[in-house]
Amino acid sequence: MPRGAFGGFPTYWTTFGQGPRAALMIHCSLAETAIWGGMARELSGAATMIAFDQPGHGRSADWDGRGELSAICTDIAADFAERDAPMDVIGHSFGGVIALRLAMTRPDLVRSLVMIEPVFFAAALRDGAATGAEQVEEMAAFEAAMQTGDLDAAARGFISAWGGGRPWDSFAPEAQARIRAQMPVIASTRPALYDDAGGLLAPGALEALQTPVLLLEGSEAPGIIPAINGALAARLPNARRGVIGGAGHMSVATHSAQVGAEVLRFWRET
Repeated sequence: MPRGAFGGFPTYWTTFGQGPRAALMIHCSLAETAIWGGMARELSGAATMIAFDQPGHGRSADWDGRGELSAICTDIAADFAERDAPMDVIGHSFGGVIALRLAMTRPDLVRSLVMIEPVFFAAALRDGAATGAEQVEEMAAFEAAMQTGDLDAAARGFISAWGGGRPWDSFAPEAQARIRAQMPVIASTRPALYDDAGGLLAPGALEALQTPVLLLEGSEAPGIIPAINGALAARLPNARRGVIGGAGHMSVATHSAQVGAEVLRFWRET
C-alpha cells in the first residue's frame, strides 16, 4: 500500500481490480480501505478501483485538525480523481457525503456517483424529516459525552447507532480502544453532516448537478437514512434509488455481493 501527499495530507491508498472503468472508493468513518474488499471482488472485472484511508483512519496520518475535515477529504479525493478522470465514484456513509461534495465542486472529475447511505443529516433535517428529532437527540448525547471526555460512552453510542447492528461487546479490547481514540475524528464530521459546511444545500446547487447518481440504502438502515436519500433524490435531477434487502448500515461489508450487483447494473445503464 503506497503513501503520498494528497490534498496536502499524508495518505495511504490501495488499488483493486483490473477492469476498464476507473473508480474511486471513499469509506465510512472508523473504516479503512480493507472494508471495500468484498465489493472490489464483485467489481474487479468491470473496474480498476482506488481506495484511500481518510485522515485519522487506517495507515493515513492522524487527523491534526488543520481545517474542516470534509473539505480536506474532498481535496484528497480530487487529487486521486485527477489521475484518471473522469472516474466512477462510490462513497459510503461519511464517504458518501465526501463523494457528493466532490461531484458538486469538481463535476469534471466524476463520471457517475454511487452514495451508499450518505449520512448527510442536514438534508433530511432541513426537510423536517419525522426521524429528525431522534437524530438530534443522538447527536446531543454524543456531544455531551465528548464534552465530559467520556470517550467510552461516545464510542458505545456511535456503534449502537451506526455499527450495522454489531454489539459493542463483540469488538476485541484493542478494537474498542481504537474506536474510542477515533471519537474526536467523528466529532470533526459535524460541520459537514449537520451544518452543511460544504454549502451543498445552497439554492439550486444540487438541482444543477447532472451527474448520474445511485442512492442505496439497506432495508434495515437507521430511520434517518431513507429520509436523507429521499431529500437528495428530490433535488438531484439524474438520481435513482435502490434498497438492499436485509442490510443495515454496513452493507458494503455484510452484503457486498448485493451492493456490487446494484453498482454494476447502474454502471451498465449510465
